[in-house]
This record gives sequence, structure tokens and C-alpha cells, in this order.
Amino acid sequence: MAIFTIGNFVSKILVMLLVPLYTSVLSTGEYGVADGLQTTLLLLVPLLTLNAGEAALRFAIEHRARRGSILRVMLKYVFVASFIVFLLCTFACLLIRAVNIVFVSTELYGISVYLYFVLFFFMFLTNSFFESMILFCQGCEKVKTMISGSVISTAVIIASNIIFLLVIKTGLWGYLMSQILAFFTAGLFMLVMCLKDGIVTDLSRAADLCPADPDMERQMVDYGSSMLLYSTSSWVNNAIDRYFVLAMCGAAVNGLYAVAYKIPAMLTVFQRIFAQAWQISANKTYGDEDSAEFFSSIYKGYQCVMCVGCAFLIMFVKPIARLLFAKDFYQAWPLVMPLLISVIFGALTGFLGSICLAFKDGKSMGKATGIGALVNIMLNTLLIARWEAMGAAIATAVSYFTMYMFAYSAVMGHVKLKVNRARDFIAVEFLVLQSIVMMYEAPHCYIMGSLCLLAVLAIYAGEFTGIIRKRFQKDRSEIQE
Repeated sequence: MAIFTIGNFVSKILVMLLVPLYTSVLSTGEYGVADGLQTTLLLLVPLLTLNAGEAALRFAIEHRARRGSILRVMLKYVFVASFIVFLLCTFACLLIRAVNIVFVSTELYGISVYLYFVLFFFMFLTNSFFESMILFCQGCEKVKTMISGSVISTAVIIASNIIFLLVIKTGLWGYLMSQILAFFTAGLFMLVMCLKDGIVTDLSRAADLCPADPDMERQMVDYGSSMLLYSTSSWVNNAIDRYFVLAMCGAAVNGLYAVAYKIPAMLTVFQRIFAQAWQISANKTYGDEDSAEFFSSIYKGYQCVMCVGCAFLIMFVKPIARLLFAKDFYQAWPLVMPLLISVIFGALTGFLGSICLAFKDGKSMGKATGIGALVNIMLNTLLIARWEAMGAAIATAVSYFTMYMFAYSAVMGHVKLKVNRARDFIAVEFLVLQSIVMMYEAPHCYIMGSLCLLAVLAIYAGEFTGIIRKRFQKDRSEIQE
């Protein structure tokens, strides 16, 4: 986690610092269109690749001597999926050209509609390649290579955004191109390092990465296919609200909604750091005799950090929004509160999902996320019509809570977690109260918000003390040894 922290801090915080640049250069509509393309990627990458990256992570941990076969299968499905997207984009361009008499203009924010499809194809190709290599490196426990890839991606994004947005001033086109360059460069770096470091031991020749392994391909496809409901439903919970906002409120409102996610992303930084380390640990320890105690201990510490971090961010949402959001984007700040709470339940669901997947139980998590997705769709339909983007944010928080409840029930069928759920729910209730007070700017809201923050700290005081005590005892024993 220490290595993951360094890499993610550098990557995520530096990208976060680019938000003022994006909100000052791009309009709310342009940002909304870019978010729509990125959100579509979140669905299509796992769906069309049959979760090849997740399968590579799972099997690379178990089969060290067959990692070359795993890499080959993963890349095969990445490129097959990319070819499918190429055909779909080509068909869409031909269809638009055939009926372009219907369109007043084939341009959107100064960019040809055809160019959007070209950019989307390359975004899919490079993003699926990059994300799959990240997961493969994670499964091979090549943490430094993985983190180096993330840092390289961030460096390329920063450099290219400065060139495209400030020097050449290409606007939305340059914003999308910077991501394509970053994903390709970082993905290629990780592939070269994996081959160079010798973690792929079953290579045959340079032209053929490794011998064909039909058995490994079948296992990976079976595992990835069993996760399709889980990954698709997770996408619905993560992204469907943006499509509803885009369709019902327009690109400008969707741009506000998209930028509101940037502050919860600060909490997501820790969640991502933990998840990367946890996926490896869960797959290694799920069969141990003391796995229930280990899982329970990690769960309690994770819940503690997420809730306390959320309480601090809720207190300072407005100052952070003034710092990050330029022009019309500032009015997105009230949307942040329910999205922060949804991050907590999303993170806990991811934690529980890793345990289920370690037991190769993708169906239970698919059921949990599927129910959450249905709740999300129904609430989006009802709430956005009344409260626009705020309705979408509330729907997201409720759907994540629903998904968490079913995921917890699924995990208890494998491991009996020993946690104090009543205490955890009381902490969340204080977070909801704090959100309402700050969002509606009630009288003395900062005093009331601070009291809620102190209440959350008091609830988890024992947890913090235990974490510090364990850390101190471990350091002292290491010194004595």
C-alpha cells in the first residue's frame, strides 16, 4: 500500500490539479460530451473484452508459470474487442452520412461528428490496452511497473494538455487526444517492462508471445463471462445517471454533474490505493484458516478511514469547489455531498466483491449489483424529472447502499465477518445529517457540520487507537528482532 500510495498520490493529485484548467478552457457542454464518451468506455471495455483484464489478474496470481499464456489471451481479446468497436464506428459514420439530410449540421462544438467516432475508436483501443496491462501487472505483483505506468500516463496527460489546450488551443479535440496518447504510452511501457523483467516465463519467440493454451483461454473466458453481469451492473451504478442527465437535462447540466465527481475523486484516491493492494491480498488469503478474522479487521479499518475522510470533505466542499471549479462550474458544489456518501458504499461493495471473486463467485456479486442497477434506473427516472442533477446524485447514493446490503449478505455466505454494523450505520447517519446541513447552508452550518464531524471521529476513536497500537507493536517487534 505504501508503493500504491506514492504512485496514486502523484497520478491522481496531479490530474486533480488540472481541473481548474479544464473548467476554464472547456465549456460545460464540451465537458459534458467528453464525459459521455468516457462513460461509454467504462461499459464497453469490460463488456467487449469479456473482462479479460480481471481474468488476467485472477489467474496470474495462481499460475505463475503460465503468465505468457495469460498475457496472450488478454491481448487477443483486447484487440478483438477493438476491431468490433472499429466496425461499429465505421457503420455509424456510414449511417450518418447516408441520412445527413436530417441533420442541420454534422458538427458538435466545432468538431465533426465523424471525428468523434474516430477518436472514440482510438480511446477504446488505448484505454482497454492500458487498463488490461494495469490489471495484468497487478496480478503478477509487478507493483513498481504498474505504478510507473500510472505516473507515465499522468505525465503525458499533463504535458499534452498544456500543449493542446494552452499552446495550440484545440479545445475538446485536444483534451481527448491527450488521453489517447497517455493510455498508449503507459500501456506500451508496461508491456515492454513485463517482457524485459522476465515475469512471462513461457515465451516461445518474439513473433508469438507464448504457446497456444486453449485450456487457459477457456478458464479465463469462463471467469470473465461470469463477471459480465457484475461489471455491467457496476457500470450502470457508476454511469447510467450521466446518460439520464444528458438525455433529460442536456450536455451543459451533465458537464456540471461530471465535474461534481472531481471532489469525491479525492476520497476515491484512497479507495483505489486500498483496492489495488486488497485484490492481491484477498486472492491470496481467502482459503486460510484465519481469513475471517483478517477480512473483518481490514473491513473495520477501511470503513473507518472512508467515513472520516468523507466527513472532512463534506466540511470543506465549498472552499475546495471555489479552488477547483471555474466559471459556471462552481454551481455544481451542492451535488458533491450525496456523491461522497455513494463513494463510501461503492468502496465497501468493491471490498466485498473482491472476497466473492476470490471464491470465484461472480454470480452473487452480479445479483447484488444488478439489483442496485435496477434501483438506480428507477430512481433516476423519478428524481431527475423533479430535481435534475441533484436527483441523479441522490439516486446514485441510494443504489450504492442497496448494492452494498446485498453484497454483504453474499459475502456472509463465504466468510462470517465480525463487524459492528449498527455503529457503522450511525456514522453514516451523521454524514447524511452533515450533508443536509452544509448543502442547504443552514444557520450556523459550519458549527453543526463540525459537531457531526466530531461525532464520526468519536465513533471511530477506538478503531483509530487500535490501528496505531498495532502499528506501534509491529514496529517495536521488528526492532527487537
